[in-house]
Order: sequence, then structure tokens, then C-alpha cells
Amino acid sequence: MEENASLLVVVDAANVVGSVPDGWWRDRRGAAERLRDRLAADGVPGRAGPVEVVLVVEGAARGVESVPGVRVESAPGSGDDHIVELVARAAGDRPVLVVTADRGLRDRVTELGAEAAGPRTVRPV
Repeated sequence: MEENASLLVVVDAANVVGSVPDGWWRDRRGAAERLRDRLAADGVPGRAGPVEVVLVVEGAARGVESVPGVRVESAPGSGDDHIVELVARAAGDRPVLVVTADRGLRDRVTELGAEAAGPRTVRPV
């Protein structure tokens, strides 16, 4: 791993948005856009240094655009599978943090060497 490699933060949009019952189900795309905008404005609290944020969207949220500070990737199929693919590509080259409450996904990415954290990491309640 490169000494000065930036932290890659991969956010499971559906899982993080779904962690707070604020009506997100009425407008999944809008909820993903609000999360993206919050990430662009606030970054990842408690993480110093260079950070690259990737927000993975799926289903009705596909097509949400990237903004400065947050790259949005629309999963062609399963969001979880796309996140695992992103982690596998980065593994060993840089530190990776996956933000999700999905236990199965957390297990899959930690096996690849990523750190996992819950939704409150980027979406305080």
C-alpha cells in the first residue's frame, strides 16, 4: 500500500438512506441526492487527510449525477456486488472504508481488507 494513498470511502447509498425512516421511500432518487450533497459538503467526519468518496446507487436511484467531492456510481445490478468489486480493485493499493449496516456486505469487504463502518459514520441521526 502506498504510504500517502488517499482513503477510499465507498458508501452503500441504499443502506445509509434506509437507516433513517424520514420518508426516503417516497423519493429514492431525491434521498440519494441529499446524501450525496451532504457528503460533498461535510465529507467523512473524523477522517483526516485526502479522502475519495464514492456513493454507490442502485434501483430507482440509478442515474444520480456525481458532484465535486463525490463520485456516484450506478450499480448495473446488485449494489453490494458493485461495492465488493470496487473494494477488490482498490485492495492493497490504498486504505478502503465501506459505509453500510449490511452484515453480509461488511463480511465480504472486510475479507478483502477493507474497514467497515455503520451509516452514522456519514449520517448522524
